[in-house]
Amino acid sequence: MNVELENKIKNALQSWGETSNKLIKLSVTLGVIQGIAIVIQAFFIAQTLQQIIILKSADSLVQNLIIIFSLTCFRALVHSVREVVSFNAGKVIRQQVRKGVIEKLNNLGPMYLKTKPEGYWNTVVLEQVEQLQDYYSRYLPQRSLIAFIPLIILVVVFPQSWIAGLILLFTAPLIPLFMILVGKGATKASQQHNYALQRLSSYFADRLSGLSTLKLFYRYQAELKGITQISEDFQSRTMSVLKRAFLSSAVLEFFSAVSIALLAVYLGFSFLEYLDSGFYGVKVTLFSAMFILLLAPEFYQLLRELGSFYHAKAQALAAGEALIELLSHDTSVKPNVDDVDFSSLIIIEAKNLVVVTHENQILLGPIDFCWQQGEKVAIVGKSGSGKTSLLNAILGFLPYQGSLKVNGVELRNISTDNWYQQLGWLGQLPKLLNTSLRDNLLMAAPNATDEALKKALQQVELPQFQTKLDKTIGDKNAGLSVGQSQRVALARMLLKPKKILLLDEPTAALDTQTQNSLWHQLHEQLQATGGFVVTHKRNEMKSLDTIWIMENGKITHQDRYEVLAPLLMQYSDEGEHHET
Repeated sequence: MNVELENKIKNALQSWGETSNKLIKLSVTLGVIQGIAIVIQAFFIAQTLQQIIILKSADSLVQNLIIIFSLTCFRALVHSVREVVSFNAGKVIRQQVRKGVIEKLNNLGPMYLKTKPEGYWNTVVLEQVEQLQDYYSRYLPQRSLIAFIPLIILVVVFPQSWIAGLILLFTAPLIPLFMILVGKGATKASQQHNYALQRLSSYFADRLSGLSTLKLFYRYQAELKGITQISEDFQSRTMSVLKRAFLSSAVLEFFSAVSIALLAVYLGFSFLEYLDSGFYGVKVTLFSAMFILLLAPEFYQLLRELGSFYHAKAQALAAGEALIELLSHDTSVKPNVDDVDFSSLIIIEAKNLVVVTHENQILLGPIDFCWQQGEKVAIVGKSGSGKTSLLNAILGFLPYQGSLKVNGVELRNISTDNWYQQLGWLGQLPKLLNTSLRDNLLMAAPNATDEALKKALQQVELPQFQTKLDKTIGDKNAGLSVGQSQRVALARMLLKPKKILLLDEPTAALDTQTQNSLWHQLHEQLQATGGFVVTHKRNEMKSLDTIWIMENGKITHQDRYEVLAPLLMQYSDEGEHHET
């Protein structure tokens, strides 16, 4: 990871953290209170031991034990509250980032989602957002605490022994120094681990979705070997991250143990009177020695914890790379435009329209056209000529350059929710949800009654489904034929009439009888609304008002079927099923 990208991710992490600044500060405040309680408790423990062992007095023993027990309970209570506050700090940020990711994906549209496998997006939305939790709930509060509690401990240790204070002061930097040295490659290891997880998720999700096809062609054993290989690679990278974590913890424990041992040796020699300096000219007391020894582990504990939480920072930096790549993707803001009047005649006008991918690769254009509601346009052309790309641009799924206006307002500035209410879309292979038939139909009209649903099914010639509204549709339309899936999608569209229909070869995958029946129903809808139809069927072209012939991303001809009939021979009845 280069320095520029790392700084960009750090700035993003900082900006995301502003949402939970109050919770993080509260966590730090509770940590400081807990540290002060530790100092007070150590004072009373040392004082009690001094009275019992040296002074052989039990005058205030019960009182001191009550105070020590109360402070123990108080520390536990503060610790519990701090854990809840810290977790909520991370939770709020995760919710904010995940919401931003989903909104960004929604703005970019389904065409952008197709640029990467489903498993990749699952990893980004779920796994990598989760990796931000410990960074905000543990690392950031701990980083602030080491500026307070060690200072408080030094303030109370130096008056007892300046040599003990210097030992703590000079050995403390060793822990973060070796933490940085050992954890130097932690970010890279976490990054590679995330890449392996994304690859495994994408590979597994793709093979799982095509499992029936793999079994049909007896390829599942070969793909099983591929999954095994990728899984082993993921395991190897996971062990690499764990190895660094354990090594880092071992190094930090070693240096903190050595530092505490050095302090104990100094105090021991002072008790044996081999050393008589460091206590401001007075003899070392059991109170001073125990007070210092009790605080020493707490002094290094914060630094050790910061070392273990340093890996949370490495994970956040690694996860932030994919999140930044997505969230920084340029998308035009789509404000709610109230002055777009869709109650009147809808007119779509394009001038020098160039449709591009989200990576600014030109798909088609420049083209000019003017369409008004009620006009029925057939878009024809060979595979790759830009037909589907044009429909996706009108749908708002692809960015564009130039001008594409709806009733005088640029499409990119119109609220997508408002625009989608005007559109009806039907493709070759409509996607139905893996739920009941009723739920699939209610997507278009949530308040529709069962009578309305049955009427829509009757219209699309599916009367046998009127009594099967609770029938569950399987994954990828399992249990339905292609023709039935098309009719269910059409019924869904009929439940809420649209002003513009966009049809992308809706009859291409059907038999001749089903084609004619379905086209008759679609044509009736087109008569009422108008729209755009990508087709290779000559009988469908004949029934539409205008033919647009597309070649190499441009509209080369616009005219009636009778005029363009000689040219349409080369474009009709081609078995094209998909284009980008």
